[in-house]
Amino acid sequence: MKTNEMLQKDVQDAIKWEPLLNAAEIGVTAKDGVVTLTGLVDSYSKKLEAENAAKNTAGVKAVVEKIEIKFCSAWSKSNGDIANEVLKALKSNWEFPTEKVKVKVEDGWVTLEGELSWNYQKDAAEKAVTNLAGVKGIINNIKIKSETKSEIEKSDIEKALARNWSINDKDIHVKVTGSRVVLTGLVNSIYQKEEAERIVWNTPGVWNLDNELVVEYAHSLVN
Repeated sequence: MKTNEMLQKDVQDAIKWEPLLNAAEIGVTAKDGVVTLTGLVDSYSKKLEAENAAKNTAGVKAVVEKIEIKFCSAWSKSNGDIANEVLKALKSNWEFPTEKVKVKVEDGWVTLEGELSWNYQKDAAEKAVTNLAGVKGIINNIKIKSETKSEIEKSDIEKALARNWSINDKDIHVKVTGSRVVLTGLVNSIYQKEEAERIVWNTPGVWNLDNELVVEYAHSLVN
């Protein structure tokens, strides 16, 4: 059982533990398992690092991220310059066919579009541009269109979830409709929710995934 105060302190400590982050830049509030992050950082990668540190803290049910990015003058770039660097970063990555990824840049925000065969390729495309100077955020609209025509077996997904030591699969329910998978039920952390999603995306033939898992953590409401 964690009070709001205890959870706030745990998230603050988790942020302090990350080498990229200066704890003084990030404000943390906690209420009934919902953590809100505020503050100012000088890169998108730092913003993402703070969010991940909070999400991986035990007791956190959801993260509201309100961190702003303010670049130093040396890192400020035009949309054209950012677009060129994004294209170079994508071309240098061997994990996915770069010709299938389209890029749009507006006010420092990078939008990725196109179709790829696997979700890990979609994630790899996003990671390739995360650390680029001048990027304020990434909208990953890449769609998954698996080349595998095999029918998705519900039992295969259930077995894959059961093999993972970090997930209590007894409270997770799997529904398969064509190429779409829906996950419902309860997990103990955001990490488990995202790990279950990762495992499902590794299933051949999955085009769409609705992750409706609810994070349920024993949480004291006493301040």
